[in-house]
Amino acid sequence: MKCAVVTGASRGVGLAVTRALCDAGYTVYAQYNQTPPQLDHEHLHWFQLDATKPLDTQCLPALSSVDALVLCAGVAELGSTHTQSREVFQWHMDVNFFSPVELSQALLPALIAAQGHVVYVNSGAGLHSYPQWAAYSASKHAARAWCEALRAETPEIRVTSVYPGRIATDMQRAIRAQEAGEYTPKEYLSTDTVAHTILHVLATPADAQLPDISIRPR
Repeated sequence: MKCAVVTGASRGVGLAVTRALCDAGYTVYAQYNQTPPQLDHEHLHWFQLDATKPLDTQCLPALSSVDALVLCAGVAELGSTHTQSREVFQWHMDVNFFSPVELSQALLPALIAAQGHVVYVNSGAGLHSYPQWAAYSASKHAARAWCEALRAETPEIRVTSVYPGRIATDMQRAIRAQEAGEYTPKEYLSTDTVAHTILHVLATPADAQLPDISIRPR
């Protein structure tokens, strides 16, 4: 049975990916920050990790082989480049960049052992920057560069960055409130659609690699 580790599994895309991987027959180790959701499965195991702090490897499950590491945890707060504080920039970098980097480093031997796959859920903001999005976009651009370097340095594994457009999540609801706009889920991608895309990436035949994939609402 294949093994997957998922971050940001408490809600949104991470929860949808966790559910989809379980349904696909994976043993899943799913990370939560404060409270795990009410999702039970025979092959689902929860572990707690605070992405705002340096990685405590004692919090990680002891795994000798990891087929998929799906990095979904993320934060976003809009603000002007004129006024947004260093602390806010640091928060974005901690959760969206440093935590995935440290976790991947810790699990790299297990990923190499399985010839596994790292999937980082990035954003359109990781390809382009927009007004009020500097802190979030900077962290996602950093993650994009890191994924490219990890892919080049580690031919034993595959690394894919997924760039979704707006997704119908609690985070999106909060972003729309910051933008003083209406939250209309039907205009956005569903979390299940993004999860399906990630499973498609993981099912790519072994002789191929999808370095980057973008997905947008119709």
